[in-house]
Amino acid sequence: MSLPKINTMEEFAEVSGISRPTLSKYFNDPDSVRQSTRGKIQLALAKYDYRPNIFAINQNRKLTKTIGIVVPYLADPFFGEIVRLIERQCIDAGFWPIVFSSHGQKDLENHALSTLQSLRPAGALIAPLGRSSDIESVRRFAAEVPTVVFDSNVNVGHAFVGSDNSQSIDLIVQYLCRTGEPPCFMEMPPVNPNANKRREAYINTMQGLGHEPMVVQIEGAGWDFEQIGLEGGKHLIKERLLPSETVLCSNDRLAVGLIAAAYQEDIKVGFGEGCTLRIAGHDDHPWSRFTCPPLTTMSQDYQSIATRSVEIMFKIIDGELSKNEERSETLFEGALIMRESA
Repeated sequence: MSLPKINTMEEFAEVSGISRPTLSKYFNDPDSVRQSTRGKIQLALAKYDYRPNIFAINQNRKLTKTIGIVVPYLADPFFGEIVRLIERQCIDAGFWPIVFSSHGQKDLENHALSTLQSLRPAGALIAPLGRSSDIESVRRFAAEVPTVVFDSNVNVGHAFVGSDNSQSIDLIVQYLCRTGEPPCFMEMPPVNPNANKRREAYINTMQGLGHEPMVVQIEGAGWDFEQIGLEGGKHLIKERLLPSETVLCSNDRLAVGLIAAAYQEDIKVGFGEGCTLRIAGHDDHPWSRFTCPPLTTMSQDYQSIATRSVEIMFKIIDGELSKNEERSETLFEGALIMRESA
């Protein structure tokens, strides 16, 4: 005969014979109760299969142990890797990370922030959509919750941590010009501030080197970059619209689509004999080394971006940084990763 279901800590205290305050103390910090008491609680947990509502426990604390993480598109390899690193550091520090994806939609971003705020988080690390964000809603959230912004530099929150797009684009454009035909720049309508910054950096470097910038924009909307790169790339190749045989894509996911388009159009990609097209990207997504050929790209410093974001967040939580201090910005330089595609 199965034991009755235990739904609340009060019910668990009654059936286990352990006081409610002692149980609360244990669930907040198991090491805070005596070893013999821990043993009794663990036996009772095994017997009754009770699991406390961590969120309810957090709500009763002056400071919760919840850290919110909001990204625009969790399926994007960049955000997947950054979130993995942030989660691990929060867990190691004794916090509970909760991840929300806004799926590229303003209403879902607003809903994520509203839901997160209702959980009374200790802090939040967010990568806003950018141009399609409801900026006032994001600003109101950041005014109530200690917030660090990463990747997409929207002027909200207590700090921003991201990549130095000017440095990274300058480096890869100089490399491509030095080793072959000056590149054109392939982009789609921008979904966040990084796209604009990269285009501007490309134009500035090309002009500084005495070359005419060649910006090629392909049609597409949303975050399905590979498909957009494939369809736009096939059109450019078929119609002979590429102004250069070297193409720098604004991100790796577009470059992956362009490589697939070249394959389907029987165009050999690479830097060597018999190759027609050189293709490079930006970000060094986890799968960029596995394209065919492997993708030349600029690597973002994932580890440093995640670590610095979390460090600043904890300093705000611990009171080492005042919420009223001037908003800081930290930019990490990228590294050129040379592979066979360019």
